Amino acid sequence: MNTYTLDNISEIAKIIIETLSSKNVLFYGKMGVGKTTLIKEIARQLGVKEMLNSPSFALVNVYDIGEDKLNHFDFYRINDENEALDIGIEEYFYSGHWNFIEWPEKIPNLLPLDSTSIHIQLNNNNSRTIKITAAEEKH
Repeated sequence: MNTYTLDNISEIAKIIIETLSSKNVLFYGKMGVGKTTLIKEIARQLGVKEMLNSPSFALVNVYDIGEDKLNHFDFYRINDENEALDIGIEEYFYSGHWNFIEWPEKIPNLLPLDSTSIHIQLNNNNSRTIKITAAEEKH
């Protein structure tokens, strides 16, 4: 577990990037905990040049990183997994590109097995604590 504030978010983003065992990254945390803010910093460090915005209404925003891409998903507003299937989620998840997924608990049956999970908790002093769970090999 690591604790950070917005003042040292770039340091925690670097730690996350170094820890990732998969390009499929699941971000868990309550509304307002700072998932999108953390994703913006990780994306910046990966090389996204554009301003990253939450894809709340579009469900997914796609950003170029040189020859690679970052697909940023926000499933907060969906009511069932079929809505995710309707946007062709499987093509995104198995594209070999980065997939950052907010509210993955809304699509538990569709998540790639090789995903890394990041749980974010807001602390009383406005710092955040994250727990990174590496992708598990499932046989």
